[in-house]
Amino acid sequence: MRFHSEILGLPKGTESLLADLVHSRTGIYFDASKIDLLMDKLSPLVIRRGFNSFLDYYYLLKYDDTAPAEWVNVMNAISVGETYFWREFDQILALTHSIVPRWLAAHPGQTLRIWSAACATGEEPLTIALALHEAGWFDRASIEIRGSDGSSASIDKAISGVYRERSFRSLSPERRARYFLPEGPRSWRVVPELQSKVRFSVVNLMSEADVAPLATADIIFCRNVFIYFSESSISSTVRLFARYMPADGYLCVGTAESLLRLTTDFVLKDIDNAFIYEKESRAQ
Repeated sequence: MRFHSEILGLPKGTESLLADLVHSRTGIYFDASKIDLLMDKLSPLVIRRGFNSFLDYYYLLKYDDTAPAEWVNVMNAISVGETYFWREFDQILALTHSIVPRWLAAHPGQTLRIWSAACATGEEPLTIALALHEAGWFDRASIEIRGSDGSSASIDKAISGVYRERSFRSLSPERRARYFLPEGPRSWRVVPELQSKVRFSVVNLMSEADVAPLATADIIFCRNVFIYFSESSISSTVRLFARYMPADGYLCVGTAESLLRLTTDFVLKDIDNAFIYEKESRAQ
């Protein structure tokens, strides 16, 4: 698009002010090479507000009483919703084959809680639910699955349960036919039995008030979101996870993400040929 500098006033330094503010509130980091992208994403919101200056928009986000509602729009504008069913499945196989039976043996009669902490439009937690269903775990144990994202628009789509072809690129046609019902041209709705296994909500990973209730989960999937975060944002989020997770909790991040230099609260383990972080018992 690149229309922001032509339409809207952009006083010197405003780009950095906005980028820093977005980073502090959302964790998403736009470095110097990506600031134009951020401005293009925010431009429609600035125009919708009737402003002709990004600086006015900065002051609204930082100081105005209406800022909380506007941050919802910002998060929807900057969030990356790229996801699909059966993505990076090795960790989910390790979950169903090793982690779940190990956890249930150590916690008989308790509810296993799983949180997909950056689920976009819901494909990841539904994949987890599908895999647990096919492994028969819902018949043998009490399991709670939560899915969250910072984007309310993404969560609205997850709650609707309707997906298009792009979401099925790694899911077999047989599974799509079994677990999804046709919904208009080239769209499918997840069957109620599977959809009912997941509860969705909006969570900002930079907000302790948002994170704390869900971070008590025994297993957290937080995959392919840290690639958009700065190291400081990643460290802050992982510390929150460690603070609230039980002593024997597990943390799954994306294959392109590493926490080795950023935390001592979790130890990297190889579980069934999948790399998964396990919480150190000394973590507070």
